[in-house]
Amino acid sequence: MKNSSNSRRGNKTRSCLTSDIAPHTEFLEPISTALESAPPANYCLEPLRPGGTLISPPEVRVGVTQTNDDFFHSLSGTVPALRGLSVDAHDATNTEHRMTFLDGCRLYPKAIAWSALLSTTIVLEGYGTILLNGFLGFPVFRQTFGVPTNPNFLSDEREYGISPAWQAGLINAAYTGQILGLMLNGLLTDRFGYHRVMVGSLICLSLLLFLTVFAVNIVMLLASQVLCGLPWGIFQTLSMTYAAEVMPLALRAYLTANINNCWLVGQISATGILRGFINVTSEWSFRVPLALQWALAIPILIVVLFAPESPWWLVRHERHEQAKKSLLRLTQVRSDVHINADKTITMLHHTNEAEKYLNGSELSYLSCFKGTDFRRTEIACMVCITQSLCGAALSGYAVYFFQQAGLSTQNSFNVGLGMFGAALVGGILSWIWLRIFGRRTLYLWGLILSFIILLVIGGVGTLKESEGTSWTIGCLIISFTFIYDTTIGPVCYVLVAEIPSTRLRVKTVVLARVAYNLISLVVNIVTPRMLNPTAWNWGGLSAFLYAGTTLYCLIWAYFRLPEPKGLTYLELDILFNKKASARRFRRVQRNLESSGYFSLTQANHLDRSWWGYS
Repeated sequence: MKNSSNSRRGNKTRSCLTSDIAPHTEFLEPISTALESAPPANYCLEPLRPGGTLISPPEVRVGVTQTNDDFFHSLSGTVPALRGLSVDAHDATNTEHRMTFLDGCRLYPKAIAWSALLSTTIVLEGYGTILLNGFLGFPVFRQTFGVPTNPNFLSDEREYGISPAWQAGLINAAYTGQILGLMLNGLLTDRFGYHRVMVGSLICLSLLLFLTVFAVNIVMLLASQVLCGLPWGIFQTLSMTYAAEVMPLALRAYLTANINNCWLVGQISATGILRGFINVTSEWSFRVPLALQWALAIPILIVVLFAPESPWWLVRHERHEQAKKSLLRLTQVRSDVHINADKTITMLHHTNEAEKYLNGSELSYLSCFKGTDFRRTEIACMVCITQSLCGAALSGYAVYFFQQAGLSTQNSFNVGLGMFGAALVGGILSWIWLRIFGRRTLYLWGLILSFIILLVIGGVGTLKESEGTSWTIGCLIISFTFIYDTTIGPVCYVLVAEIPSTRLRVKTVVLARVAYNLISLVVNIVTPRMLNPTAWNWGGLSAFLYAGTTLYCLIWAYFRLPEPKGLTYLELDILFNKKASARRFRRVQRNLESSGYFSLTQANHLDRSWWGYS
């Protein structure tokens, strides 16, 4: 009788792995059909209802594409540790999907605060990198670091200038340092954690600012820009990946998109301060704005000393108890909204172990170009590169066109401030559009609208140059900037933070930002030459070149950019492992819901989640 029972049980197991369900299931979870002590062969794949009960095969056949049931069966059989984690991981993932926007704000106010604080380091980076561009227009700056353009004149009548080669060197020095800092960050963060690297970077920047503020010649200033670029490069990735790891699914997009707003705040601050010192004739006109970086760096450093480490990083280093303590420091205990810290850490552990099985345990830069991670690296890099290729560099020249139209330098700076203010409003509006349209749709429409505006700018550039054409181009660039910072700019940071696997997130984001900086080096050399009357003198025709590169980016995004909205990191791992095409991501996501995988909630609940209804 015992052998007969085992035989019947074995036949049942084989049945659920073959003809009864296999042709009609999608992304299913292994469920034990025997005692825990039973061998792996007694595990079969069956779909789950949201409540945890099994769905009968006829229900599963509705709208679900075929896939390989052996995926999860092999995952459970090969990684025995996942069997004990599966139930709690299900519950924690269910909680993530049920969490509304308001629930997330109630549960994670501390995580929001810490993420926002670390993101202010981007304000430092945006502020510091734009200052030198403005200083080039200050006569006292040119006199301090330049050479006489008319050396035969009396000293009081001499004019000073900085050669184009040195100008390019000063502007690109920071990008060079950022590339080095980015690559260094990929190694340091994985080894020492977010907290230590951020504290160390802020200390380094605070010390290196002495070189910048008290530079006595152009060589010293150039060296200081390269060295300050090291912590700036670290800030670029560390703040983004920290936000992606400490925020729940309901808040993830808003805090990562906020990176773009922080960069804008840095630019607005620098432009406003430059506007305030434009009439100062002493060396303090540029030394004080440089020194003001301490006013932000030191307070951030003091507060960051008490910041919690990322629970994901602690889980990757097998420090689960510390990960739980860190998670509790990021959350707020409430009676009306509940989160189970143990189950949440189990979900992180489950995802980490699954990724180790799917993609290997190696954490090198080379791993980013292997298997499914190669596709994720491609997406992250192209999304970042698009920021440069879509014509965003023209935003910095709106002031130039208004000056060509006859505006005074002061009024041109005022217009520049207004442009950045409009961009900041657009960045805030992007939080709403992300919720309504998702990442992919918003990104594609941003590229389409940018392409149209660039074509119009190019068309105006074909007309005879006049005050009217300069006014028109300047206004169109302001419109372009608003569109960019409502769509492409903030969505880029969301996608780059969400698309990589959790284990290779830091290194993938590093590679993406390195690609961006390399392209920016080229753009920063080409754009001034296109607009400079003494060089190529393309004027508004320059927009045609960027219209072409924008069209290329649009075609790439349509065929290669997926929609990660509403998916946990493990679910993204599954979709990439299944090689779901970019245009089918949303359909496959619905198939996930139909199959009951991980007890996913239905779309009608997600439509209400913004308002906080359950």
